[in-house]
Amino acid sequence: MANKSITIPHNELERIISLSNLDLDFTNLEDNFKDLTLLATKVTGTGISLINIIDSFTQWTISSHGMDLQQMPREESVCQYTIMSDQPLEVHDLRLDERFSSKFYVKDAGGLRYYYGMPLQLSRGLNVGALCVLDTEVKSLSPEKIELLEIIAQTVVKRLKSIHALELLSAKLHESNISKKKAAHDIRGPLAGIIGLSELISEQGAAGDVAELMEYISMINKSGRSLLELADEILTEGNQKPLAENEFNLPLFKDKLIKLYQPQARFKRVDLEVILNAGNETVPFSKNKLLQIAGNLISNAIKFTPEGGSVSVNLGLSINAEEKLLTITVTDTGVGIDGTAVQQILIGKAETTSGTGGEKGYGFGLSLVSHLVESLNGKITVNSRPGEGTMFEVTLPQSL
Repeated sequence: MANKSITIPHNELERIISLSNLDLDFTNLEDNFKDLTLLATKVTGTGISLINIIDSFTQWTISSHGMDLQQMPREESVCQYTIMSDQPLEVHDLRLDERFSSKFYVKDAGGLRYYYGMPLQLSRGLNVGALCVLDTEVKSLSPEKIELLEIIAQTVVKRLKSIHALELLSAKLHESNISKKKAAHDIRGPLAGIIGLSELISEQGAAGDVAELMEYISMINKSGRSLLELADEILTEGNQKPLAENEFNLPLFKDKLIKLYQPQARFKRVDLEVILNAGNETVPFSKNKLLQIAGNLISNAIKFTPEGGSVSVNLGLSINAEEKLLTITVTDTGVGIDGTAVQQILIGKAETTSGTGGEKGYGFGLSLVSHLVESLNGKITVNSRPGEGTMFEVTLPQSL
């Protein structure tokens, strides 16, 4: 039966799908927002300001001022309540609110007292996170300060959308470069034919001693070779340039996953390793939705793996004449799930459950993975039995 104490917006699946469409990389957003978190503290007179994004399992702090925070479990946060409504949430004294009085950031020495959170709305009712200000003293904000904070929150959302738009533009430019390479391939055939024909005519013409014709043919030959060399340069340039903004290779993908999810594993005392399958390590591929897919699988595996267990992630890229295929395999030594539960999860009808360390479950993370994989024309398979751990394997076709 579902845990009724868990805080879940009524449109949770729609909310996390909207968040996944932004395709955010939580490891490199700080510089885009640090001016806004600083401004929020100056406007409100508080000591701390955070911009928090909340996905299926985790609250990600993409920018902070006055507190060094990168992430925390969603169920530990105050902002999980802020995203439940389109209205701001104000708590004058966290010690007096039973939802927060026992949290470590309240009860520890020098703990937090005041909280004011403004939902970050992509559109009405779709709150992907919160801009919040906090302080170690009991406070209250004036209407003027609240109005300014709302303007800052709106600016955060505009920047999130702008970052996404720039990513899409970068992807289109990359596709244009691919078209350029294909065009180079297309002209190589005709050019090679021209050169071959000119050489054949040149051989025949030499026997007839037609000096003027030979001179013209020689010029055609040289021009054709120059164009062929130019085409080769275009192709070589594409192979030598660094990764585009919308691309990963296997080592970079691995580094991102370790940076994002190793803290969660260490907190749970679960061993997390990311392994690269041999071959094609430097070959680029689209990063579209990869962090959302792999991240939800890893967070889910950590959640259902007991202390002392392990989570293994294998990343591989296979290439043949017909396709380039990315494989993500996440294997855990957790509690496992039965066949009926697997099907319920993948169609978005899973009941909320608790993890092995008491973590709250939201029943939507794996449904999101299924949705994203399907949207990318990929496949997902699950092998699991109760008490024997679980293995998720995702295969995603990539452009050659």
